[in-house]
Amino acid sequence: MTVGVLYLERLGRDDLRALAEVARRAGDRAATPEHLSSDPDRLVALLADARAYAQVFGSPDNPAGLATPASPFLTFAVALHRAAAELAQRTYTAEWVGPNRRLPVFDVDVLRDFVSDPMRRLFLVELLASYTHVASGATWERTPRGWRRRRFSELDPSQLASLLDVVPESDRPGVYRRLGDLALFLTGVFPDHTANRLLSPVQRDRLVRVSGADRLAGADFDTGLGAVAFLEALGGRWYRLAATSARPPLTATMQVAASVAERFRAARRILNDVTDRYLLPRRGQLFGLN
Repeated sequence: MTVGVLYLERLGRDDLRALAEVARRAGDRAATPEHLSSDPDRLVALLADARAYAQVFGSPDNPAGLATPASPFLTFAVALHRAAAELAQRTYTAEWVGPNRRLPVFDVDVLRDFVSDPMRRLFLVELLASYTHVASGATWERTPRGWRRRRFSELDPSQLASLLDVVPESDRPGVYRRLGDLALFLTGVFPDHTANRLLSPVQRDRLVRVSGADRLAGADFDTGLGAVAFLEALGGRWYRLAATSARPPLTATMQVAASVAERFRAARRILNDVTDRYLLPRRGQLFGLN
């Protein structure tokens, strides 16, 4: 199965209409959603086209963009692929170094290498799309004093980690994977907010423990980086645990998670760049957060 087929499975009918319009503007007057469905690999090339960005995000000639808003998946796919295409021409990126602070960093090759893999690009697109609707709820835990109701939210790493105490062994890889996703989402999309977030010593100890480490050697989390440094240190470990605890053979997604585990900082920097350059004006609209 090619990566184009994977995109086709995730794009809606309106998304295909929008991309067919991009193809027509590029000179293929016969392009239709049906044609694109029969040639899914072409979708990947269209996502990186500057006309696709103008179609989804608007342009000076058409500030409103699409008459029908693109799906979150298409929005993120266009942003990610446009960023990857523009990285080929850029000599530096604005690196996040603290709340409301960015400095130019010139190791663009690291980021180019990360997004050169189409499966890693799809991984980041799916991660962003998955947080447009956040899961939350409650579980019941039996204690010596009786049953206790425990609330959880996918946006709270401490609460999400608590699921590891109650889910069956077979579900633990999925929880580890989602912990890695959350660490990457919070540090990649909302680093300013995350850096100012206070984690109690108890919460930190729990998160370090479920990462399989006794401590995080050499990590100073009382700097201005705050929880960003903390979650970046743990995110790769959680992805690694997801892959190593999953029953073989690994799914394609778990294989990519294992790859991202070794390149977590590069993944975080890509999301910082995509958010600052393309998503910032729509961040609250897309994720329902401020």
